[in-house]
Amino acid sequence: MKSLSTRRVLLGITGGIAAYKSAELTRLLVKAGAEVRVVMTHAATEFITPLTLQALSGNRVHTELLDADAEAGMGHIELARWPDLILIAPASADFIARLAAGRASDILSTLVLASKAPLAIAPAMNQAMWSNTATQENLHILRQRGARVFGPGSGEQACGDVGPGRMTEPQELLELSAALFDTGLLAGLKVTITAGPTQEAIDPVRYISNRSSGKMGYALAAEAAAAGAIVTLISGPVALATPDRVNRIDVLSADEMLAASLSSVQDCDIFIGVAAVADYRPEQVAAQKIKKSADSLQLNLVKNPDIIATIAGLENRPFTVGFAAETNDIEDFGAQKLQRKKLDLLFANDARATLGSDSIAAIALWPAGRAELGPASKRAVALRMVEIIRERLDAR
Repeated sequence: MKSLSTRRVLLGITGGIAAYKSAELTRLLVKAGAEVRVVMTHAATEFITPLTLQALSGNRVHTELLDADAEAGMGHIELARWPDLILIAPASADFIARLAAGRASDILSTLVLASKAPLAIAPAMNQAMWSNTATQENLHILRQRGARVFGPGSGEQACGDVGPGRMTEPQELLELSAALFDTGLLAGLKVTITAGPTQEAIDPVRYISNRSSGKMGYALAAEAAAAGAIVTLISGPVALATPDRVNRIDVLSADEMLAASLSSVQDCDIFIGVAAVADYRPEQVAAQKIKKSADSLQLNLVKNPDIIATIAGLENRPFTVGFAAETNDIEDFGAQKLQRKKLDLLFANDARATLGSDSIAAIALWPAGRAELGPASKRAVALRMVEIIRERLDAR
């Protein structure tokens, strides 16, 4: 379900025999690309163990409101701010009543009360409890507050009764949850982006580098994640915060960036090489700090690996996007690089105007076309770059 890619789903489980279905629901949510955190009431743990949900979600399961390990940082409040969706499945009649009353008597009801995230509930109970006027009035209250009610289904129940009250099946809950979100341009695609400069060591305290701030690569990572992509950002040393929902890998040298890139693209749909990789590195790195003695110092430099060309040359390569930061003949040099390195798409820009700046103007180049972008903020141009990447990917 691509529209759940990178979405944060807090799955609440309350007490009821239908809790066994929550294991399959957790598995399906994770498979769809969602990040899942599970919160259980004490009654829920009588039907299914937290360990099962922890193994399936890959995250710690929360069962206590006052957690000694997390409370110093107000852990339950932080958790309430985390999700894009709170899905309670199963939602018992008792828990629905507590939600309607605005109770905060355990961790799950407290999170719902403290969170601004959309709320969806999947009722599960005996058919008589479902049809009871109190339950229906409670559901009416919750719907008026904006909660979505998924189900219930009808059929044979664990108690032997037949009628409405069965929890909606996990696959249908997955589809209903996904329908709450807009599908982004890159939904479900795995994108690797390199950003920032590299540092090539001369000795333990000195290195060769450049003036790249990493801002363009980080803006692209943020926009790709916002478009639903699963983003890995391989970053040289920069003074920037990691964009939300982005997995960041820190490297220093060109060799380290190449190794991280080759590892990432084994399972990657799009590779975007934004990093300003140093073209050369010292042939020998001094083991100790080089002392200032002679009037001159000679360094012998050797070529660094060409990361973008290496990725583009792979047999099963991803859609490969390059960048060309030039100081003259920008479009001509960009077009040459596009052809020489056999790239699918390239963005060329004037390095003098953009290094360290928050704005950029660029030219998008591909084998049979071009487009001009900006001048505008790097974030705004990054959004347009994502649109062009999607267009060219579809065209290919």
